[in-house]
Amino acid sequence: MYTFLFGIVLLIVGYFTYGKFVEKTFGVKSERKTPAYTNSDGVDYLPMNSRKNALIQLLNIAGVGPIFGPIMGALYGPVAFLWIVLGAIFAGAVHDYLTGMISIRNRGAHLPELAGKFLGKFMKHVVNAFSILLLLLVGTVFVSAPAELLHNLMNGWGSFGIILAVIFAYYLLATLLPIDKIIGRFYPVFGLLLLISAVGVGVSLIINKAPIPELTLENFHPDGAPIFPLLFLTISCGALSGFHATQTPIISRTTESESQGRKIFYGMMIAEGVIAMIWAAAAMSLFNGSTGLNELLAAGGPAAVVSEVSTLMLGAIGGTLAILGVIILPITSGDTAFRSARMIIADYIRLPQLKVRNRLWIALPLFAASIALTQIDFTLLWRYFSWANQSTAVIALFVGAMYLYLARKNYWISLIPGVFMLMATTTYILNAPIGFRLPLNISYVLAAIISIILVSLFFYHARKTRGIGIPLDEQAETWQDAA
Repeated sequence: MYTFLFGIVLLIVGYFTYGKFVEKTFGVKSERKTPAYTNSDGVDYLPMNSRKNALIQLLNIAGVGPIFGPIMGALYGPVAFLWIVLGAIFAGAVHDYLTGMISIRNRGAHLPELAGKFLGKFMKHVVNAFSILLLLLVGTVFVSAPAELLHNLMNGWGSFGIILAVIFAYYLLATLLPIDKIIGRFYPVFGLLLLISAVGVGVSLIINKAPIPELTLENFHPDGAPIFPLLFLTISCGALSGFHATQTPIISRTTESESQGRKIFYGMMIAEGVIAMIWAAAAMSLFNGSTGLNELLAAGGPAAVVSEVSTLMLGAIGGTLAILGVIILPITSGDTAFRSARMIIADYIRLPQLKVRNRLWIALPLFAASIALTQIDFTLLWRYFSWANQSTAVIALFVGAMYLYLARKNYWISLIPGVFMLMATTTYILNAPIGFRLPLNISYVLAAIISIILVSLFFYHARKTRGIGIPLDEQAETWQDAA
């Protein structure tokens, strides 16, 4: 249990120390007007207070990822704690903060726009396709997972298809309506429910003295399993997630002041790390080791683990509330996944979003594609989601590194985790069954060569761009005016 508790403490300390360092490195301008004011349109751009934005950001980024991912990552043992803590502090929170703040400096731009500006026009098109694919996968996964949990919670009462339809109907409303009508009004309440349920499970683990294993050299590689790269893709949202780069611009368009960025972007990633630690600890300690956990996962997937943990730790009533909190997680990330996809496509084709008709033209095909994807096996979807998710994180970290390089600031805070994850994602797709199926040793070598080439191209482009000189920050103007 000491590894678990020490990890929680490190996450909190990381927010007040490394988070402050990252904020100072970026250079906050509190007096600068944010897009919430300069681009105000009453739909996507409008100011909301920091407490509300922080809780919305937490729900946006914390889908089933910081729960399902750590539950499956628990099969690797306590080394999962190490990745969650170090990943959240030095990679995930840096990723979220930089994408959020750079977006604020550039009229609330989404990742494809930022990639096009800082990594070249070709990357804009690549990242646009990647982002839409990722968001479709996220939206689909976050329809299926809560529907399954609800179906189980009701003991099979009610059609699974009807539950899916109800969730899709809600997603459509949340995607189309102004952000303050549903998301801004209900998410803060849902955020509190999420935090209470997670803290409840965590406190119960401590009070009941759950046998949470300690990290040792002996269990660093459980059963000789190669933790690189699989662990770093299995646990994503609790440590580092490219999905967050698609969500932070939603809140960058509602943030009142740049000084609130550390609390909203860096802080909520740390909170997600704490949630991930709690669920990883529960999965490791309550099922007689990896054998029992494997059996439960094989029988009912991560949703079954959530139900068992919640009931064991909190009883029937408390467990039901905890399960409801977990159900809310994916729903409140799924709706913003579709909303973000709508905004990215609208920005890409320069289609104003003031009229509901324009929003429908984009939203309806997205939902049709997602409905088709629900017919695919969840496990297969999760594998593709994991790779697309972490590949997007790599791109976002390189965007952050380029911004800081051009600003002549410490770009290593973003480049180092970016290169590490570039190596991990490249190794994975070369070796994985969903990729090229190459032997692991060959995958390591090829991934290293590819990473060296891409990093060399990064520095070549960075030096060339610095020589030309481009404006890092744009004076606010609406996308409609720009079009």
